[in-house]
Amino acid sequence: MNTELWPEFIKAIKKEVAPALGCTEPISLALASAIARRELGVLPERIVAKVSPNLMKNGMGVTVPGTGTVGLPIAAAVGALGGDPDAGLEVLKSLTAGVVADGKAMLAAQQVSVGIAEVPNILYAESRLEAGGHWVRVCIADAHTRVVRIEKDGEVLFEAEPGAGGDGLGYSLAGATARDVYDFATTVPLADIAFILDAARLNDALSREGMKGEYGLHIGATLQRQVQKGLLSDDLLTRVLVRSTSASDARMGGATLPAMSNSGSGNQGIAATMPVVVVAEHVGADDEKLARALMLSHLMAVYVHGKLPKLSALCAVTTASMGAAAGIAWLLRGDYDAVSMAICSMIGDIAGIICDGASNSCAMKVSTSGTAAYKAVLMALDDIRVTGNEGIVAHGVDASIDNLCALACGSMMQTDRQIIEIMVQKNSC
Repeated sequence: MNTELWPEFIKAIKKEVAPALGCTEPISLALASAIARRELGVLPERIVAKVSPNLMKNGMGVTVPGTGTVGLPIAAAVGALGGDPDAGLEVLKSLTAGVVADGKAMLAAQQVSVGIAEVPNILYAESRLEAGGHWVRVCIADAHTRVVRIEKDGEVLFEAEPGAGGDGLGYSLAGATARDVYDFATTVPLADIAFILDAARLNDALSREGMKGEYGLHIGATLQRQVQKGLLSDDLLTRVLVRSTSASDARMGGATLPAMSNSGSGNQGIAATMPVVVVAEHVGADDEKLARALMLSHLMAVYVHGKLPKLSALCAVTTASMGAAAGIAWLLRGDYDAVSMAICSMIGDIAGIICDGASNSCAMKVSTSGTAAYKAVLMALDDIRVTGNEGIVAHGVDASIDNLCALACGSMMQTDRQIIEIMVQKNSC
């Protein structure tokens, strides 16, 4: 057992599993605006924001919490007018109705613009606030809260040193394997990982909010109604889908509750959390077993996502759900073989589901991925998996993960560009 990686695993989870209020791409821009406002010292008269194409893709169709309004311009505006620059991904947690009204007034007066930044960074957001002949520009890159530059009236107030922090992670999973992740989650002292139970608390509260049927596509509430009508069975799979999708409904629909995110995404955090929570309840798991299952799920999701671009054409809810499959398999059978079989079957099932931007329909992909996870686990319980003789799946789980991620880093880069072109053309018509 390789325990040398355990400190890095702890750092990875504490970095990548964090509360986030709203879709993290517009929230990243809101954070840049909030920091710029603090440096400017007065309310802005104009906001000029620029983001990378991938951040534009993920921000143009999602509701910003507390505003009832979709898109990046409102995020930039309310972030500048009432965001908390010290709150990270919860920058908009203290919005008031007055701030929202003022932000919408800025949009109506065409005082806010958001364009594409010509930068190499896949994840990039900058906000320039102007007032009284002065201006401040704040740039965030590579991670949703990683400030890399602050300028005021042409003077550089802060600039991240080249190479400092590398990609902004602050940890390294180099040399780690899926087996290392499993061994850590199932044997590390409970006191070291008990904090992961916060993921269950936050995402379950979001799920309960979504069940009101007032958010997004209200898929969770719709599925529950079909149970009451007799069109769906009230079985474990249905409960997994209802509880998971209702959390995503609420998050994408602008609920003012935080999600526990994973790898910078609330939906990934939901996908890695709620299926595990539901199955843990079904088997009567105690807090220790739930904590270990959640740690296995979230860390496996981080491990897989670490091989992907920060934003890509591959829907990362699918990879987060591979983490959920690991957690569920351990709860139901308790061995590594079931975990590895389930992940391989998921790669053989839902590889290539595209990310076409953050939107209410993300809850559909949460549902699809949760179904795939549950199905793959049921197969593993009977010692059945998609084998290394089929498609991109290899004989081992790590090689299978590498093959999936090679697609996202290779040919799917062109897919990503075409998705963005289609979305921009659609929204310019």
